[in-house]
Amino acid sequence: MVGTDKRLKVAMVAFVYVLLFLIVLAMLVPYVWMISASLKLNKDVFSFPIQWIPELPRWKNYVDIWNRIPLGLFIFNTAKLAVIVTFLQLLTSSFAAYAFSKLRFKGRNLLFLGYIATIAIPWQAYMVPQFIMMRSLGLNNTHLAIICLQAFSAFGVFLMRQFYQGIPDELCEAARIDGLSEYGIWARIMVPLSKPALSTLTIFTFVSTWNDFLGPMIYLTKTPLKTIQIGLRMFISQYSAEYGLIMAASVVSIIPVLIVFLGLQKYFVQGIASSGVKG
Repeated sequence: MVGTDKRLKVAMVAFVYVLLFLIVLAMLVPYVWMISASLKLNKDVFSFPIQWIPELPRWKNYVDIWNRIPLGLFIFNTAKLAVIVTFLQLLTSSFAAYAFSKLRFKGRNLLFLGYIATIAIPWQAYMVPQFIMMRSLGLNNTHLAIICLQAFSAFGVFLMRQFYQGIPDELCEAARIDGLSEYGIWARIMVPLSKPALSTLTIFTFVSTWNDFLGPMIYLTKTPLKTIQIGLRMFISQYSAEYGLIMAASVVSIIPVLIVFLGLQKYFVQGIASSGVKG
């Protein structure tokens, strides 16, 4: 019986590893195909059977993407929006989370519940009123419209609050006795202890802003203001699409996201796990 149980356990572990390998493979195949397609002529992109390694790689695609559209400007615009929005969300989310977690005031739980409930409302339900509001403020066709709309995040507040809940209240009480203000407690105690949660929120926010398509498409119609996701559409004409160039530009566009994730990944799992410890 002991031998049978041991073989069964080994078989289960082997099955789990095989399943995880297949899942990872299924997730990586589209990226491998994208890289392969970026080195092909347009007519060879959808050839079947798929030629994963082109016989004559067309590296010229990676040169043409910079000449056909102002790709450098689009990347700069996207990076500008992603960095500013990420910084503002970290600031506003951590501030609000500290108040909801460590301060006592009337209606705190009700206000928090109402704010978090907005996560359940899809953006498409209120994007028209938002557009009308931004247009009435004269912010249409400006980066400031997107920055103002994305500077606050209910999800970010929820994530940071859950992490702050795991920090003992005694630390804050001791700091108040020592004369620290609430801003001082936030800056000197909460922020240094919340690096995992801040790193996790940084990844989520940066990736979301970098990959945002609908927001820039609605608010940014002038070419000098467009982001990389909107710029990729410039490789699509009325009658055809240059898929080789689209894939090459897509490969270039994911590099900053990959750098951010790899730089913060050691905090990512810790931040997700810690944020779910307390409710």
